[in-house]
Amino acid sequence: MVSVLILTSITLPWIGAILVWAVGNNRPTLQHGIAVGFSLASGFMSASLFLYPSNEMALSIPIGGAFGNFTFVPDGLGVVLAAIAALIGSLAVIFSVDYMRGDRQLGRYYSMVLLFIGSMVGLVLTSNLLLMFVFWEMTALCSYALISFYNDDPKAVTGGIKALIMTQIGGIGLLFGALIAFSSFGSYDISIFLQKANTLPPALLSLTAFSFLVAAAAKSAQFPFQTWLPDAMEAPTPVSALIHAATMVNAGVYLLARFYPAFANVPGWTTAVVWVGVLSALLSAGMALVASDLKRVLAYSTVSQLGYMVYAIGVGGIFASQFHLLSHAVFKALLFLAAGAVIHSVGTRNMNDMGGLGKQMPFVRNVFLIGSLALAGLPFLNGFWSKELILEEGLAHGPLWAFIGMMMGAGLTACYTLKCVWMVFYGDQRTPLHGHDAGHFMKIALFILSIGALTSWVLVGPLGTLMELTLPFHSIKAHSTGEILIEVLTAPATLLALLVIASGFALWVWRNQLSRITDLMTGIAEGARRSFGFEEINTAIVKGTNSIAEFIRNTQTGILSVNILGILVGLVVLLVSIAVLSILGA
Repeated sequence: MVSVLILTSITLPWIGAILVWAVGNNRPTLQHGIAVGFSLASGFMSASLFLYPSNEMALSIPIGGAFGNFTFVPDGLGVVLAAIAALIGSLAVIFSVDYMRGDRQLGRYYSMVLLFIGSMVGLVLTSNLLLMFVFWEMTALCSYALISFYNDDPKAVTGGIKALIMTQIGGIGLLFGALIAFSSFGSYDISIFLQKANTLPPALLSLTAFSFLVAAAAKSAQFPFQTWLPDAMEAPTPVSALIHAATMVNAGVYLLARFYPAFANVPGWTTAVVWVGVLSALLSAGMALVASDLKRVLAYSTVSQLGYMVYAIGVGGIFASQFHLLSHAVFKALLFLAAGAVIHSVGTRNMNDMGGLGKQMPFVRNVFLIGSLALAGLPFLNGFWSKELILEEGLAHGPLWAFIGMMMGAGLTACYTLKCVWMVFYGDQRTPLHGHDAGHFMKIALFILSIGALTSWVLVGPLGTLMELTLPFHSIKAHSTGEILIEVLTAPATLLALLVIASGFALWVWRNQLSRITDLMTGIAEGARRSFGFEEINTAIVKGTNSIAEFIRNTQTGILSVNILGILVGLVVLLVSIAVLSILGA
């Protein structure tokens, strides 16, 4: 039964992708129906895996040779991430029925969305490192195709290429780890790697650990790769919600959490993880504060919140990290889809042109407000509980400087969140925009997500138990929901965090009275608008990669014998690399 659930969770979206393409764009109603039906079916199958959690292999597909068996395990980490990808993905598809109505490329759009969902489910459920790499690259392909969906827009194409190149840096790191595992242990099995990682030579283990950190940072748009994610905002907004909440960027955080037991004792690794999390959270929160594009504000916010998850992993709070990943998936999908409803209605993303839209869009205003309060970490929404768990872990097990930095991030989050809500929905209308409330399918998705933002925290106890029972290498100690709630409400860090959040709100409310102070920070604000220089660095990497690709393209002569020679040379290089790694691992 479990093997059927795993297989259908992955393949149902892919079958839907084939069908929605095959029916043709001249039958949009049927395309919408196929996409919704298959995405909901995948969501149901993924959620059903919660009934059969296990750390034992549930599905094995024999491939043979160096590939071994493609295996799948429904443990706590995998099941939670699979449910997030499939369920929130299905809500993004439902929202798309209204958002993409009238688009002439529905087949291409829904096919890539459904392929994206199935690939992410496969990535988190497989226990084979090589197959994980394959799924990892499939998500990169889907993100590139969807970010560049409006391929007549140069900014969309540029954003897609940038995302593809930056995340490929992560792919190299993951592939390196897979080759290390196979050359050292004769298997790609993740559990074997976790069990025997301490037998690797220290230098090789350290190299693998930091390769995985680079892979995770690139995939989850963490420091110093954070600039590709805001540029991905040229995609249709349901795709933005999918990337930011359900699929792509969660993969990097998942990778760190999955392999934490293998790398926790590597000298300097957890410190580096903490640094990446803190810098990502603070720098991106600052960039969100000065941005005026509604979707880019939410994109910077995603990078910042992912920084909290990475920080939590660095201080050993694996469960806190994954619980915040769940909370963030819900409220960030809500915020992106609500923002999509606003943009779909008024035709602009510039918050400077908005204002007073709450009167024209009361439903969207209300659900956006719920998501914003969860993002800011106000009681008693899901973001409050998960963020407080992270801060508690940081105070108890992490360095004080990092805890102070994350507290500052909480204040900045409150400030830019209030700014965003006020500029869009309240105050005077700055331009004559004529908005209308969301369509029926949009409202269905938004309503479900708003309920999730209000109530998903009740899962904290069961999720802890699930992970304790199925993650033997992670040493997670579960507590009941009541125990965790009492712990959070009585922790000193909670009161301190609420005071910092209140200060962040006050900073926006009294911005005019504090103009002398803000004037002194003009230089920092200008740096934030320029992404603190990292935009230039990342753009240079992308241009350099493109230039190398153009040069290499000249080697494609079209002569069969030359191409065969190139394949053979590549094969020899690969075999020599594996042999060298085997010698190092001996």
